[in-house]
Amino acid sequence: MKPALRYQHQAPPLGWQDIAHGQAIKNKIDEHLMHWWPRFFGYHLLKIGNLSCALDASSCQINHQVGVAEASPLAGVTADIDELPFGQHSVDVTVLSHCLEFCPDPHHLIREADRVLIPDGHLVITGFNPYSFCGLAKLMYFRSDKFPWSGRFFTSARITDWLHLLGFEVLEEKRMIFSSLTRKNTLSRYGVWQKFCERYLHRFGTVYVLVARKRELPLSPIKPKWRTKPQFNPATIKTALKQQSKTHLDENLLN
Repeated sequence: MKPALRYQHQAPPLGWQDIAHGQAIKNKIDEHLMHWWPRFFGYHLLKIGNLSCALDASSCQINHQVGVAEASPLAGVTADIDELPFGQHSVDVTVLSHCLEFCPDPHHLIREADRVLIPDGHLVITGFNPYSFCGLAKLMYFRSDKFPWSGRFFTSARITDWLHLLGFEVLEEKRMIFSSLTRKNTLSRYGVWQKFCERYLHRFGTVYVLVARKRELPLSPIKPKWRTKPQFNPATIKTALKQQSKTHLDENLLN
């Protein structure tokens, strides 16, 4: 397994139009997240990256939605996504749409998303599956400098392991779009092929969506309601016996 750290800087795509069939991929992601947005509650929703800023979250109950990116016109905050200019535990929902593939240090990016996320907050991650038809097309040399094949593809199982180490609980994993993305006009020639792959070859979906929830255990100690039984101290009894014997001796002398 190759290390996640990337030593060569890879410029991320400026928008979905830079990715092969990017608009169709965005529509599929928006369609799947349509039933998740109403389930998120809080005060602040943060979209990280150029592609995340373009996702449609209008059905979300969170009104204050902020996008942060390096060069996207849809971003409200212009900054490096791996150094988020937000305080700790200040965001209720964080979205990372195809950011890990083009980030030099994806571990640090996930830690930054975890830092700004409140306990019990939600994290949404989308990525490209290396074990898919699109992953096979990545082996072609003439496509290595084009989006999305120029980025690093991580399996959903690997991302899930990273999230578990940070204390996240993965609520859902969905894979979609069974295509190599190499056709110019359409994703796939036959719609029947898409239905067949979705039913029998689900693991080979080109795009996956992970929805996770941040879990944190309370650090304040809870005192037990029961109390331990006090131990018997023989020294106290010996002292009492000596005092009683001395008193009895004094009474005998006086008599």
